[in-house]
Amino acid sequence: MAINRRLFLMGAAGAARRVYAAERISLGVIGSGGRGTFVMGVFQKDPAVQVGAICDVYEPNLERALSAAAKAQGGVSPKSYRNHHQLLDDKSIDAVLVATPEHWHHRMVLDALAAGKDVYVEKPLCHTPEQGVELVAAEKRSKNIVQVGMQRRSYDLYQEGRRVVAAGTLGDVRMVRSWWLNTQLGGQKVTELKGPLDWAQWLGPVEKRPMDPDVFSRWRLYSDFAGGIVADQGAHVFDGIHMLMGSGAPLAVTAASGRPHAASGNTPESVVVTAEYPEDFIGVFTINYAAMRYKSRYDQMNHLDGDKARMDIGREELRVFALGGEETPVVEKRSEKGFGWATDLHVMNFLGCVLTRKPPAAPMWLGFQAALVVQLANLSLKNGRRMKWNRTTNQVEV
Repeated sequence: MAINRRLFLMGAAGAARRVYAAERISLGVIGSGGRGTFVMGVFQKDPAVQVGAICDVYEPNLERALSAAAKAQGGVSPKSYRNHHQLLDDKSIDAVLVATPEHWHHRMVLDALAAGKDVYVEKPLCHTPEQGVELVAAEKRSKNIVQVGMQRRSYDLYQEGRRVVAAGTLGDVRMVRSWWLNTQLGGQKVTELKGPLDWAQWLGPVEKRPMDPDVFSRWRLYSDFAGGIVADQGAHVFDGIHMLMGSGAPLAVTAASGRPHAASGNTPESVVVTAEYPEDFIGVFTINYAAMRYKSRYDQMNHLDGDKARMDIGREELRVFALGGEETPVVEKRSEKGFGWATDLHVMNFLGCVLTRKPPAAPMWLGFQAALVVQLANLSLKNGRRMKWNRTTNQVEV
């Protein structure tokens, strides 16, 4: 979807129109690792988007992203920054992609909103429930568009799955069973980097410590920087459950896990999470990253168990099995272009909302709901008990 050439942003009612220079959205990229550079390329598929600046504290990532961006836009090179405040102070930048490690999301999104930028931020949205509450409050005060990178919200297959559930085809669904199988075992700790890194700036809000190439390279596995694989993948899965079931935040979450076996990190790779919802169902998520390696189209599945039918929905297809006919699906649908298209659709949705000022598919509050489940799961593992969430006070009950 190319944005209309007469591109503008509408502010609040009665506010003046803001017209983009040269009828383009100038995008700033904060965090240009593998995922950040990939999503940047998805943005660049729209001719109305030009990457105006890239910020990273690791020189190899910054140089690679600058080269990729320039190549995609006919040799026009973005500005380079090594501090996100400098990029946000750049008045030529209209919107930002935040694709840093998880421990920076909260602070950078708040800073971007304060700078008046529209934001596309990768998931998980935040690292703690307190951060999520603060971000949702900031979104309510802001006139900016915020899209959390939970692409199932824009995916044609999941939108079809939501219609199946809403139509009552499955009957009453009291349990959703989801699993994700893959591996993060094998290999050795990273002992050296390929170029200069501003370690102090990369640490940011986390307690200072000596530079560790493994922590930098595999931050997702370290609890000070992320919620482990259960949070990294669970945020996607639980957001999908919320979308399909039309549910809000859970009432309580309980989790159990094995011990960590990977060469890096301190978070477990085999975890079971049970979330209880006021909509009268439970969501059970089992992740095992000590399994064999699967092709991506087969590594994740959700079973919605209704009293009339069951729906299985994975990355590429959904199937509905009616009562008494478990062998042959009565509904079978595949995505038009496959799961890789979901990110394209999600970016398109964000850009369309930048134009129209309509709410995006995955605003901050939905991003927080998904992150909250896995945060409560990690708190359950830490405290050895069922963790309750008070929707009235927006606090974890002690």
